[in-house]
Amino acid sequence: MLVDLHSHSTCSDGLLSPADLVERAVQRGVDMLALTDHDELAGLAAARDTAARWGLQLIDGVEVSVLWEDTTLHIVGLRIDAGHAPLVAGLADIRKGRAQRARRIADSLEAAGISGSLEGARRHARNPELVSRAHFARYLVEAGHARDTNAVFRNFLTPGKPGYVSHQWATLPDAVNWINGSGGVAVIAHPGRYPLNQQQCERLLSEFVELGGAAIEVVTGAHAPDEFVTWARYARRFGLRASAGSDFHGPGEGYRDLGNVPVLPAGCDPVWTDF
Repeated sequence: MLVDLHSHSTCSDGLLSPADLVERAVQRGVDMLALTDHDELAGLAAARDTAARWGLQLIDGVEVSVLWEDTTLHIVGLRIDAGHAPLVAGLADIRKGRAQRARRIADSLEAAGISGSLEGARRHARNPELVSRAHFARYLVEAGHARDTNAVFRNFLTPGKPGYVSHQWATLPDAVNWINGSGGVAVIAHPGRYPLNQQQCERLLSEFVELGGAAIEVVTGAHAPDEFVTWARYARRFGLRASAGSDFHGPGEGYRDLGNVPVLPAGCDPVWTDF
């Protein structure tokens, strides 16, 4: 069975509508897909309807923005209840903060000599409540400041670069409690992306497990093949199940297309076996 448990639609920072995302997954042979938009649940109903027409198993998901020890992390929720009131309210609060962050990103880029970025980012955002770094990245490519979005994130929008601003997201306990309270499964997304040393990784994983976190993304578009083995070892050490997802945002963006998800390393306990 081909499983992809991390993807995005136009309801956050993806390029395809929820329906088009599901149809592309079907075309690429995906059997089980999770739509995990950033801090947003609005695309799940349309994705679910389309998946039912095509016979694809859709997992209701979300990717929650978290600040942990001054580092921004993402916690994916899988098999959530999209009507769970604390989750809905918590995500709404995060989205309000995103609007403030977008203005601060634009101010930082303006100080670096790049004008019009907020308006440009908004043109790329289908959801006015959710202007993200990806939308700024697409504007920077459009305006000729970078070759592609991967190049943007090497030169802008990341710590120490123009356009980066710190932000107070949800706490790790909040995110895990919202997900678990909705009946979902909490997963640390693309752990290899975070600028954490070994001690910080161990503290994060210990706290995550203590809070009730259940899984970690071992195979993801943000990890190189050698990292699959590294994070599989961490999963086994901390008793976490393993998840896998492309982190697909759109054709030509990122490193993996929908369904282009290698198999988990030997010894992993796949999180989706209960789904």
